[in-house]
Amino acid sequence: MAQEQAREQNVDPRKIDPRVFDLYDEYCHGRITRREFLNRAAAMTIGGVSALWMAQALLPRYAEAQTISFTDPRMRGTYVEYPSPGGTSGEMRGYLVQPAGDGPFPAVLIIHENRGLNPHIEDVARRAGVAGFLALAPDGLSPVGGYPGNDDDGRVLQRGLDPDQLDQDMINSARFLKGHALSNGRLGSTGFCWGGGMTNRLAVELGADLQAGVPFYGASAPTEGVPNIEAAMMIIYASTDPRINAMWPEYEAALQANNVEHEMHMFEGTLHGFHNNSTPRYNEAAAAQAWNLTVGFFRRHLTA
Repeated sequence: MAQEQAREQNVDPRKIDPRVFDLYDEYCHGRITRREFLNRAAAMTIGGVSALWMAQALLPRYAEAQTISFTDPRMRGTYVEYPSPGGTSGEMRGYLVQPAGDGPFPAVLIIHENRGLNPHIEDVARRAGVAGFLALAPDGLSPVGGYPGNDDDGRVLQRGLDPDQLDQDMINSARFLKGHALSNGRLGSTGFCWGGGMTNRLAVELGADLQAGVPFYGASAPTEGVPNIEAAMMIIYASTDPRINAMWPEYEAALQANNVEHEMHMFEGTLHGFHNNSTPRYNEAAAAQAWNLTVGFFRRHLTA
């Protein structure tokens, strides 16, 4: 019965107890294992019924969540390899999406969460391509074999990487994309959760080489690094995301103090991960609005 409920195509997130969402957040961020997540949910009784089905419903369904086909004629996606000196292995691999046409195109880096380049992030890269951007979604796990086909193993692999080397792989990916023959030389970056935090770090590390950043619910840049930011920043938050949102006041003060062009959008009634349409944390209206804002922001700042 629990499995049948979990397989429902459109699980209403309002039917999922907030405590289960909290457990899922712990699981997504690698603080508990999948087994512990499911076991703790199973032990939770809600309305006289085990909450296991709620936990199972939160697990991603990537095949159902695809919005842009691999064969969509508006873009072309290919896997590319490029050098990454100082990174995990010295080499990187990513998913490069080219819009239809000859270019050059404004360039956008799409940075994954804490589990490697999964199908959802590839789909986001295709969305960016369809919107007219040369998009690169690097796989931080490529030096250790690539995204393993499931998020659990992906989290374990990413957690085992040297953080500084992984950061360098993302910095090198940004530079590769900016200098690509099809790029117009203007670079933006967006990312989700870990990738949101990485977008903030890229703004610090790249300085004038990054023109625009849109971090989705990611850790803020360190205050001491904010003076290096020259990109225009649009920060996206979910209203129910206390750990990440607690960083905003200090970040906002630093951005203001250093005259960094920025705007912030807090989406009410949403949870961390609301843009990801493969789980019931997805908020369709907020995700659509946030993506439209992102595309518009990049068009303003990346079109020469």
